[in-house]
Amino acid sequence: MDKFDLIVVGAGPGGYIAAERAGAAGKKVLLIEKEALGGICTNHGCIPTKSLLNAAKHFVHGIESAKYGVHFDNPVFKLSEAMAWKRETITGLQKGIAFLMKQHKVEVVFGQAEFPSGRPGAEGFPVIVDGVEYRGDDIILATGSKPFVPPIPGHDLPHVLTSRQILGLEELPKKLVVIGGGVIGVEFASFFSNVGVEVHVVEMMDEICPMMDRGLAGVLRKEMKAVKFHLGARVESIDDSSVTFDKNGEKTSLEADVVLMSVGRRPNIEGLEGLGLDMDGRGIKVDEKMRTNIPGIWAVGDVTGESLLAHSASRMGEVAVANMTGGNQIMRYNAVPWAVYTIPEVAGCGLTEAEAKEKGFNVKSAAMPMKANGRFLAEYGKKAGGQCKVVVDADTDLILGIHMAGGLCSEMIGAAATFIEAELRVQEIKEIIFPHPSVSEIIKDTIWNL
Repeated sequence: MDKFDLIVVGAGPGGYIAAERAGAAGKKVLLIEKEALGGICTNHGCIPTKSLLNAAKHFVHGIESAKYGVHFDNPVFKLSEAMAWKRETITGLQKGIAFLMKQHKVEVVFGQAEFPSGRPGAEGFPVIVDGVEYRGDDIILATGSKPFVPPIPGHDLPHVLTSRQILGLEELPKKLVVIGGGVIGVEFASFFSNVGVEVHVVEMMDEICPMMDRGLAGVLRKEMKAVKFHLGARVESIDDSSVTFDKNGEKTSLEADVVLMSVGRRPNIEGLEGLGLDMDGRGIKVDEKMRTNIPGIWAVGDVTGESLLAHSASRMGEVAVANMTGGNQIMRYNAVPWAVYTIPEVAGCGLTEAEAKEKGFNVKSAAMPMKANGRFLAEYGKKAGGQCKVVVDADTDLILGIHMAGGLCSEMIGAAATFIEAELRVQEIKEIIFPHPSVSEIIKDTIWNL
């Protein structure tokens, strides 16, 4: 039996960051991972999808480059080479995480963690991996989530894939049907449609990406010209060659040689039932300090159901470690930015206008087209769509939300997170100097347009 100050279960962006921070604070840390360092994000989610989307962007740029005076003869996309780049990226990041663990003296064990008891003994909480018992004064559960597959007739056919499985394709399909118009679904739709695949998205709601400002969701759909969206549609069945859905009482069948099931994720709580944790339909219940109902057991990331984003998980891990080492931090979800890495990108932070009104704020807002920005116009042209929208509390001039579509807005949304985290007012942002020419100036220009 080996004794640790902290045992972290799950080496995704919540778990490995928590282990790193605790190790840096001088704690003796054990990190347990059943598959690979980096978890779903590094191996089967964020990183591989962004690698492929970047490849698609290069392909699109090659096709469209003539308008900038750069000419190529018949650009060709090769999936096998894009997949090789994806694997190289993943391997490099795995090695980087392993180095961080070694640097901060974090011991790493691979295998399935088992919990014989939810109550600590004299030597801490027991955790067993492959028959070996470890003990920890504190436990952080960072076990993540997995794709949810609804019991639609035909959901178990071999060509019906989850977001993880579709990353292993060796050949491009001719026709892809994506069931679900959330972030994961539209990102894969963007990738495949931009490399020549016929793509249909079937979404039960009346708009894609429900966390988005509705106006920007509309902008994204309009810009994804090669994708056919079927909104307000409920999938009824899948067979060997088609997907059938119902919309307003009318049934439609779409041909498909690959179907992507992308209707949400569910927390990985299997094996945790004996710990006596409070859970709800979303996952393990935690407070703002990431504490569960059992003192000494903390939970971070997707398994909490609070915010299914990699950077949310990392911040949750930091908050948990800070509080278990004498600090006093809380998780502030209102300042968590998000980004959708489609072509074009969409990103946001804080409340949408509709959300702000629902919460009772006296709202004022302003929006500007991205093409009003000089750098954006020079790089994307006057036909490119996109918008920046700012939402403000009219009574206090507090920034409530900033939302953008177009260009590399994922690289700009961190500024919005800073404004909201720091509770900046309109006048304070007006006094900030933005570099010129930069697309980021659109934020300041929109604020001046309030």
